[in-house]
Amino acid sequence: MKEKLEALRNEALAALENIDLASSLQELRVRYLGKKGALTEVLRGMGSLSAEERPIIGQVANDVRAAIEEVIEKKQQAIQQAETDRRLREETIDVTLQGRQLPTGAVHPLNKVAQEIEDIFIGLGYSVAEGPEVETDYYNFEALNLPKNHPARDMQDTFYITEEILMRTQTSPVQVRAMQAHRGETPIRIICPGKVYRRDDDDATHSFQFNQVEGLVVGKNVRMSDLKGTLLQFAQQMFGEHTQIRLRPSFFPFTEPSAEVDVTCAQCGGNGCRMCKHTGWLEILGCGMVHPRVLEMGGYDPEEVSGFAFGMGIERIALLKYGIDDIRHFYTNDTRFLSQFARM
Repeated sequence: MKEKLEALRNEALAALENIDLASSLQELRVRYLGKKGALTEVLRGMGSLSAEERPIIGQVANDVRAAIEEVIEKKQQAIQQAETDRRLREETIDVTLQGRQLPTGAVHPLNKVAQEIEDIFIGLGYSVAEGPEVETDYYNFEALNLPKNHPARDMQDTFYITEEILMRTQTSPVQVRAMQAHRGETPIRIICPGKVYRRDDDDATHSFQFNQVEGLVVGKNVRMSDLKGTLLQFAQQMFGEHTQIRLRPSFFPFTEPSAEVDVTCAQCGGNGCRMCKHTGWLEILGCGMVHPRVLEMGGYDPEEVSGFAFGMGIERIALLKYGIDDIRHFYTNDTRFLSQFARM
C-alpha cells in the first residue's frame, strides 16, 4: 500500500505541473483528495493491514495529502496572481487622456431673478411668506375688496375647481393670511413670491401661469413716501444705481390711492429707444396704500394703522433686466437660451 500511495503522489504532482486554470485545479483537487478521490480509494484497504502497519501507512497517507495540498495551494496562488496581472494590464486607465467634460446645469433665469428680489427685500428687513396656490374665493377676491360680481374680477379670470375653490390669480391672498396670523400685531414687513394662474392666451407677454412677488407693510404712520422710497431702493439695486422711478395714478380695488410704477429704461438710460417705445420709461409693477376695508378684513383698525402694498411679475422683471422679447422663452426649456444666463 505504501507503494500505491507513493505512486499516487507522483501521479498527482505530475498532473499539477501543467495546470494553469482555476477550474482545472479544482477538478484535480476533487479527483485526488475528494471524498470519492484516489487517495480515499487507497485508504479503504487499510482494514486489511496489521496493527503495526496502520500507523506507518497512516503517516505516509498524511504526507501524501500534505504534499498534494501544498502544490495545489501554490498553484492556486500563482493562478490568482496571473489573473490579477492580466486584469491590471487590460483594465489600466490612461490618466494622461483628456477627461470628458460633463455638462453642468445652472439656476433658471426666473429663479435667479426671484432670488435676487428676495435678497434685496430681506436686506431691507422683510421676511418671505408663502401660501397655497389652490385658494378660496374669499381670500383671493373678497378679502381683497373684490366682492362677487365686482367688474374688476374680469381682469383676473382664473381656473375654478368649484364655485368657491380656484387657482389663485395673485399672491395677495398671502398678505391677508399674514395679517390674520399676526392678530393685530405690528409691524408687518413681508414679500410673497409664488406661482399664479389666469385664463390668458399665451403670447409674447402673457402666460396662463406666471410668477409674482408681492409686498406688504403694515404699521403705524406708514406713508406713501415710504412706499416710494422702498421701490426706488429696489429699482436701483435691481437695474442699477442710476435708475429712477415715477408713479402714475391708477386703480386697484385693494389699494387706495393706487399707482403704476415705471423705471427708466435700462437700454437707453431714459433717452428713448425701441424697447421703451421712445418714452424712456418701462412699467414694472403696481402699488398703493392698503385699502381700509382690506385692513379691516385682516384684523386691523384703519384708524390706528396704515400700510402699503406692491406687486410685480417676476417674468416682467426678467424681461426688462435681460432684454428678452418673449416670455415664452422661459418655458420652452431650450438649453441654447438658458445657457446664456449660466454665468450671469
